[in-house]
Amino acid sequence: MDRMGTRVDVAIRGVRLDAPVRRKGGAGPSDDGHLVVDGADAAIPLNPDSPYVVRDGRLYLGGTDTGLAIRPVRRPRFYDLVTADGVPYEKIAKLHGSDVLATTVVQTCIRYGEADRCRFCAIEESLRSGATVAAKTPAQLAEVAEAAVRLDGVRQMVMTTGTTSGPDRGARVLVRSVRAVLAAVPGLPVQVQCEPPADLAWIGRLREAGAAAIGIHVESLDDEVRRRWMPGKASVPLAAYEAAWDEAVRVFGRNRVSTYLLVGLGEDADELVAGAAGLIERGVYPFVVPLRPMAGTLARRDGVAAPSKELVREVTERVAARLKAAGMTGADQRAGCAACGACSALAMAGG
Repeated sequence: MDRMGTRVDVAIRGVRLDAPVRRKGGAGPSDDGHLVVDGADAAIPLNPDSPYVVRDGRLYLGGTDTGLAIRPVRRPRFYDLVTADGVPYEKIAKLHGSDVLATTVVQTCIRYGEADRCRFCAIEESLRSGATVAAKTPAQLAEVAEAAVRLDGVRQMVMTTGTTSGPDRGARVLVRSVRAVLAAVPGLPVQVQCEPPADLAWIGRLREAGAAAIGIHVESLDDEVRRRWMPGKASVPLAAYEAAWDEAVRVFGRNRVSTYLLVGLGEDADELVAGAAGLIERGVYPFVVPLRPMAGTLARRDGVAAPSKELVREVTERVAARLKAAGMTGADQRAGCAACGACSALAMAGG
């Protein structure tokens, strides 16, 4: 069977499987089980109605073996521990894929009111369900990171945050968190993620703290789409994102900066690929991911559908070709969503 087509299709339609490591709700556009597909990390929706099933470590569509090996990521040992101040480690940080530790340092966002909220995001839903805590302290993050590396072989860490009210937009707390983690686990590659800070000097401070990479996520380069899908974030003009990306490339280096581009917000393939090409020219990795409307999001409430597999595949393969031509791979990011690659098929396509 067509492995690339299957990888894209299962990313949208999900799989019938019980995975011990999963992410439900939270920041960003993915709500998935963490699996290993043909040796690569993959974040796949767990869907009891999916036509895809797993038998004896193989992925089947109906009665046909798709040719893909698949297994769940095992539950990490650090999930069994509790911090010195009594908080379960799993509420501080989650395992993503097989070797990535991820945390939302501040689980609230100034843009979460319905009039401003990103329609694909459920950052505060996991807080309301009790699955996490509102703010993780640097000491807690350092304690969990040390255990995750020691017990479960974690090799990189991602720190994101809800947008805060200050002009740093969350960078300040990330600086403190990175310093604490690297004091406990020297050399661990850490990616930080935040909106463009009003004062771009914060980007340099994040690098000075020891962050290896940075994600500044725009999701769409079309202003009309931005106003419709993320009205709060759309108040930050694209020019501010461009200035932040350029400063981040200057500080962190080419292909140490990434941004999400979501497929399924209304743009066609040509528009998405052209935007990605412009980002690549800037030295920014465009992490192409299909929209998957999560429970708790406005998109799910309003019945928005995921994009077609044809659109996702075309965009993914065309962007991957441009990344290859530019000599950029997600793995070279060292840490972060592009380095993990689980939420996208770009790595399978060569990006």
